[in-house]
Amino acid sequence: MNHPLIALALTLGAALPALADTLVCPDPASAVQVATCPSEVELKYTYTGYCGNDARMYAKDENCADYQSYRRLKNVALWESADGAFQAYISCDLPAGALKNLKLASIAVTKQGKLTRIACSYPEGILFTHRTKAQCKAQGDGTCAADPAACKANCD
Repeated sequence: MNHPLIALALTLGAALPALADTLVCPDPASAVQVATCPSEVELKYTYTGYCGNDARMYAKDENCADYQSYRRLKNVALWESADGAFQAYISCDLPAGALKNLKLASIAVTKQGKLTRIACSYPEGILFTHRTKAQCKAQGDGTCAADPAACKANCD
């Protein structure tokens, strides 16, 4: 093995600029549910545990006002974009096939500590997010209604 050649290859590789990446908001119609919805028994059990005995600790939590409020918050399942890059928690009460007709509304790029969060918003309160350590910036003003294909984020 020739160590000087390996060192040279590593040095040249480190000197090359990183390639920029363009992230496109996902098509909800091709999203895949990756976690199951909680059962009604599980929801009632967790409601009792979260809001029941320890209600004094969560007195200001409006989701503990009644079971239906809590159920709306917690009756969700994890979904992923077809490529697995974006994730969303989507209500299990959403009718089957509802994702097929959703149109992209907006894209937002924010910093969260050392991570960049790319959030793609759709009707029905659906938000697909992607987190990365790369520096990203949304193309345009972030509004996607006119041209959903233009809703992209450039990352380097």
